[in-house]
Amino acid sequence: MYRLEELVARLGGELIGDGSTAVRRVATLEGAGPEDIAFLANPRYASRLAACAAAAVIVAPGARDKTSRPRIVVDDPYLYYARVAQLFHPPELPPVGVDLSARIESALPESVIVGPGASIAADVILGEHVVVGPGCHIGKGVRIGSKTRLHANVTIYHDCVIGNDCIIHSGAVIGSDGFGFARQADGTWVKIPQVGRVVIGDDVEVGANTTIDRGAIEDTVIGNGVKLDNQIQIAHNVRVGDSTAIAGCVGIAGSTTIGERCMIGGQAGIIGHLRIADDVVISAGTLVTKSVTRAGVYTANLPLQEHAEWVRNFAHLRHLDALNDRIRRLEQFLDDRKLT
Repeated sequence: MYRLEELVARLGGELIGDGSTAVRRVATLEGAGPEDIAFLANPRYASRLAACAAAAVIVAPGARDKTSRPRIVVDDPYLYYARVAQLFHPPELPPVGVDLSARIESALPESVIVGPGASIAADVILGEHVVVGPGCHIGKGVRIGSKTRLHANVTIYHDCVIGNDCIIHSGAVIGSDGFGFARQADGTWVKIPQVGRVVIGDDVEVGANTTIDRGAIEDTVIGNGVKLDNQIQIAHNVRVGDSTAIAGCVGIAGSTTIGERCMIGGQAGIIGHLRIADDVVISAGTLVTKSVTRAGVYTANLPLQEHAEWVRNFAHLRHLDALNDRIRRLEQFLDDRKLT
């Protein structure tokens, strides 16, 4: 439990009201109780402040006078909420040490935690306070920076590099072979050895069941501060710039370079060998088929509509070429009449 004055002392903000008010957790405006602190991140929901039962609220300067409750006024209530939530919910760590059922072939710092059934191959270097969850496998020659945490059943293939303060969620696979094959004349395939690595920077989060393929020759690189959601596929030789965030079920084909501070919506697809500039936002469900050279928001999908309406509209789309020809003939006919 924290008093409001303690939160402001730690995190900043302008305190209005009784600073001794104590709060136990963060809650929504609708679900908050008398020991909670709520937050108003979207001005459209300001009308809900009146019925909110929270002990205190986090608001932007424009909403400072919309409630009489104790409040913390900040420029970005959503960001402040995230920091308060971190205070209330610090990560729980198991006791330091190596479980007796783990198989270890490398020397480890005493501060490392290794869970049941984990395996760590030879020539692995782990930084201080690394956590290796139950059932994880860390391949030969892997390097993992300090305070990085692998949740249960993460697989890190040989020679990959992961930076400091990273979080890798359960089921993630880092460094599996990229999809590299050469086709023979008879239609069969010859596997191309994937000899690059995956190199991940500091403060990266990788979601559950996300896969990042190792490079074919050069490395696949994930920059500092990148945030990857669940079930993302990143192919060989992709490079993702610092502080980019990618939502769930995105697929990125090989040798694509994505800039810094980009945001890619869920189920977007990016074909291979493209370049995406810095500060690009790609809407959910968008298929990116060419490079994006300028910052901005890009969308390539159809809005939701009733099925019958979609069928009618698609029927028109099927005849666009014929319609275009008719318009050209009509324009030519009108031009000829003007000449006569």
